[in-house]
Amino acid sequence: MPPRPLEIGPAGQAAAHAIERTRTTRGYSQRQLAARVTALGRPMTFTALSRIERTVRRCDIDDLVAIATALGVAPQALLAGLRTHPEPVGAGAT
Repeated sequence: MPPRPLEIGPAGQAAAHAIERTRTTRGYSQRQLAARVTALGRPMTFTALSRIERTVRRCDIDDLVAIATALGVAPQALLAGLRTHPEPVGAGAT
């Protein structure tokens, strides 16, 4: 049975948009950023980066950390645009 594709949720979408926004602000092309990520030890092609930014490919945690490092930002900065604030576990309406 072929694997089914995993949906990219709100955190993944927020990270993808933040990666693209930060990359363009820094003046990097996708090729340049992919090369920087690869130089950090996380092999990445510009095609993979493009797919992450277009939310065609999931960005796993190792990709996120390497991309953030290559961009000179904390990984949390790439998640800062997430507008969903989940309720703490065990919290409920009283």
